[in-house]
Amino acid sequence: MIKKPIKALEGKNIAIVAMGNSQLDYHKMVTHSHEFDEVWAINAMIGVLKRIDRVFMLDPASRFFDSDDAGNMTILMKNMLPTIEVPIYSCELDKRVPALEEYPIDSIVKDLNCGYFNNTIAYAIAFGLWNKVSGLNMFGADFTYKGNLYFAESGRACCEFWLAKCMAAGITVQVALSSGLLDSDVHIKEKLYGYHRLDDPVITYVDDDQLKVCNWSEVEQQQAIPIGLVGRHNEPVEEGLIVEPKEY
Repeated sequence: MIKKPIKALEGKNIAIVAMGNSQLDYHKMVTHSHEFDEVWAINAMIGVLKRIDRVFMLDPASRFFDSDDAGNMTILMKNMLPTIEVPIYSCELDKRVPALEEYPIDSIVKDLNCGYFNNTIAYAIAFGLWNKVSGLNMFGADFTYKGNLYFAESGRACCEFWLAKCMAAGITVQVALSSGLLDSDVHIKEKLYGYHRLDDPVITYVDDDQLKVCNWSEVEQQQAIPIGLVGRHNEPVEEGLIVEPKEY
């Protein structure tokens, strides 16, 4: 088990790619020649991603080899796990998966003084914080989905909690624009609750690495401000076509 942060990860810009719909934004960025220092796969993304530097699979491997609890992921994971050669961080070792390494839970909980983990993605985010990376780019970590108000996956609050800790530590956090994480898929004019009801809404956006606050009318329309997809008034808004993720 790793006991101390990995020195080679300090200052690196990381892409975390999970299985939600906004994983497609990662593929768009790759096709537009965007590069990351490392790409960390969550669970079944091992069967999709061309490049993988680390894998986070906090369920024991036995869940996939000895049961059908993982549903449609089961066959893919059974076939792929024994072939992976990069580190796979999990809660226990299993001789059927040679690349497994125990997640450094003791060190991370003690060093970060927090034990709030209710999903695999949160463990990956905390691993980035512990290793003092410079940036985390989140793809496929969606949890809620536009057009389906009656379905949500657990874990969003835990991930946002850890992302907030990363931002407080000076780590740049970017989230795919089509993801619901940190309200990234909410239209720029809808993000600040209450102000979104004004005729001239107050907005926030990042410009030259600085967070700006102003009225919508003050922004030149030709400026490339990322916009989301869904508003708070239950009517459609214009789609954002920008590939770059939203920065926080």
